[in-house]
Amino acid sequence: MKRGDGDGVRGGVVALLAARGARTHRRAWAAVFAALALGSLLLGTLGLAAGSAALGHARVERYAGADAVVAGTQSTRYTAKPWGSEARTVRAGLTERVRVPARALDVVRQVPGVRAVIADVAFPVTVGGARVTGRPWEAMRLASASPRLLDGQVPTGAREIVVGEGVARAGDRLSLAYGTGSATYTYTVTGVSADAPRTVHFSPDESRRLADRAGRAGELDAIGVIADSGVPDDVLRTRVRHALDAAHLRDVSAPHRAPDDPAPLRVLTGDARGEAEFLAAAPARMPLLQVLASLASVVVLVGVLVVTSTVAQALRQRARELALLRAVGATPWQLRRAVGREVGRIAALAAAVGAVGAVPAYLALRALLVGRGAVPEGLELPFPPWLATAPLGTAGLMVLIAWLTALGCCARAARVRPAEALREEVPGSARRLTGCVLLGLGAASAGAGALQHGAAAAAAASASALTMVIGCALLGPWVARGAMRVLGAPMRRLGVGGRLAASACTANAARLGAAITPVVLVTAFVLVQLAGGATLGHEAAAQARDAARADVAVSGPGVPYDAVERIRRLPGVAAATAVAHGTIVLPGKELGEPGLERLPVLGVTPRSLARTLDPAVREGSTDGLRPGTVAVGTDRARTLGVRPGDHVQLRFGDGSEARLRIVATYERALALGDFLFSYEELTRHMTAPPPVRVLAALAPGASPASLSTAFPGARVERDPVPERVRAEDQALGDVLTALAVAAIGGFTVIAVLSTLTLISVGRGPELRQLRLAGADRRRLRRMLLLESAATATAGLSLGTATAALPLLAFALSAAGRLPWLPPGQGALIVAVVVLTTTSATLLPARGALRGRYPVAAR
Repeated sequence: MKRGDGDGVRGGVVALLAARGARTHRRAWAAVFAALALGSLLLGTLGLAAGSAALGHARVERYAGADAVVAGTQSTRYTAKPWGSEARTVRAGLTERVRVPARALDVVRQVPGVRAVIADVAFPVTVGGARVTGRPWEAMRLASASPRLLDGQVPTGAREIVVGEGVARAGDRLSLAYGTGSATYTYTVTGVSADAPRTVHFSPDESRRLADRAGRAGELDAIGVIADSGVPDDVLRTRVRHALDAAHLRDVSAPHRAPDDPAPLRVLTGDARGEAEFLAAAPARMPLLQVLASLASVVVLVGVLVVTSTVAQALRQRARELALLRAVGATPWQLRRAVGREVGRIAALAAAVGAVGAVPAYLALRALLVGRGAVPEGLELPFPPWLATAPLGTAGLMVLIAWLTALGCCARAARVRPAEALREEVPGSARRLTGCVLLGLGAASAGAGALQHGAAAAAAASASALTMVIGCALLGPWVARGAMRVLGAPMRRLGVGGRLAASACTANAARLGAAITPVVLVTAFVLVQLAGGATLGHEAAAQARDAARADVAVSGPGVPYDAVERIRRLPGVAAATAVAHGTIVLPGKELGEPGLERLPVLGVTPRSLARTLDPAVREGSTDGLRPGTVAVGTDRARTLGVRPGDHVQLRFGDGSEARLRIVATYERALALGDFLFSYEELTRHMTAPPPVRVLAALAPGASPASLSTAFPGARVERDPVPERVRAEDQALGDVLTALAVAAIGGFTVIAVLSTLTLISVGRGPELRQLRLAGADRRRLRRMLLLESAATATAGLSLGTATAALPLLAFALSAAGRLPWLPPGQGALIVAVVVLTTTSATLLPARGALRGRYPVAAR
């Protein structure tokens, strides 16, 4: 026979073995199919989300009619030298507007190819109690080449305005207040525009005057550039860039920035023009990508564990079959190729199904993120047709994982001599040692997490849980024996069924260990994911309730910016505090690496603060809060190594760096933020004054009616909702955490079902022998129920113990309390595990429990 004929015969044998194996073991491969399809679906969905986020950009609306936009640098950077490495620079986006010097108008106007230069400046205006934005009418040309007037004419005089449709009619007179004052001025409506929702347009001279009154003299929001016909965007951008650099122009925050944080003016074209309008859109892209990458890594790790577990269990059930094939002459090559082809076919089909479902799943995820407010206003997430092919790559990854697992699982049967392949494989000391080492590393990681803060502590907790779960999986047989030493005695007291269950579990420790492992996986991972966030949220809510001292809160469009002083003078008001929410950027090192941490903070008026909002001061006094000072949470102060009298260096939302003297430290930082500023200090670094919210404490017997009378149209809340800061990406984290829990739960339920189902199917002969020996259906069903109870109890206990150590370290470090989980979520975890283990144990055994068997003589 020729060489090619021999290869063909061997190939035919391999194909026959693979086809027969796939048909004969359909039930075993069903679980593998489900796990691979789910993994491919999740990874494909996350891949599409990451690709869309990477292509994301701010929506272009306000500057759609401009060819280029000159704007300030909406980012800050920090350079530091990590341990034993070269200096590195990190960047973080700024969500407060960085403005452009007005003198840049003349520089850009002289650039060749520029037809028109239009200044855009926005300032706060109050119309009829509603806060809107004031802008010059000529800036409407930046949004549209021909702005539409539904009625009237453009404003030219000092007391003329154009309003949006439905606000007023041409010829009407409106009272306006602007800036932070409460005085009103009367304007004549000269026109109504369809392009001006929530915007009031003024004449150019009046716009400049009002911007000066708002404290923005010589500053512009942006400069719109309209080019001559035929000038390409890249040529225009280059020319304007060179002109600005030649004039040595920087944005207005440049004098207040850190030395390593230059602030050149940006020239934006194309989709980048939207960044000058939707300031939160660009900074949100990187956190979104980071969260998606973190979630994808969790899905990959759990998916690998589950897929390898299901494939290994499916092939473990066929260990004797594979050994017999070796014994009758199958070569190692044929065995490996047959198993690889068999698994490859299943994996390719499952991965393809998951990849197809990834596109609608991503569209649903995007709709969920937008609906929950997890995507900031103005951030566009494009989905070009070519991006739909991305799930094919993740599908290939799942196929590769399954194929490599299959080759590894049949390695022993293919490697040993045929006569030895029929022997049972006994777990060796190397496996036990590896499992113990991983448990030790997990405990060490949890200990390291207790010394960290914020994201580092959370990462250490997740790494600890993962390492300890893998260690428990390797120690499965020994864990099962230990569990039966504890559970065996109580089970034997429950009659014949209990004695049968205890004997079966004790005699088959490897089988019980394989059943316990996926239960440990689901319990540990889900507990870490849920309890970590729940602990922080629970403690933050408790601190917010404890900090709340105000009897009423006044807010809404009827409250002027100077309301806090007026409220203090009202009869019956004992104290009043204005509150503003903002964001700062804190430079520093974490684990030796430079970083810029975005933190939500509060600005307050310090007078009698403890009577309205008590931060639980530990050292110093918040009475000293004023521009140039700050109060710091005790945990953050401990991390920074500072105390009252020391200084801390940080950056505000507009990029300005400040060195502030610490006047106090306080306990309730989870609710009120790590830094507490004076209201004046925080708001002067914000794009526009925030909506006013005043907390007021009333004298005994006083009524809040006077507040409603003093501010008609204001909302006066009795027992107001406690003040609590929230991170900008909290909504995103909440949605994706829920997705991570669902993904982990789905994976591990598949693993539990497949493992226990395959174990129960393999026990068919054993159960039939017990029936022949006289055990009736009731006793066998009781035995199986007790075995499933033992599996669930051991898995839940070990999973809880595995999660307890990293959770304890994280909770004590981040919240200063024991871990907490809502009782409903804990009950749901237990219910899912119990229902899954019970159904996976009883349903496959129905065939062995049916039929009539001889009844033993009593």
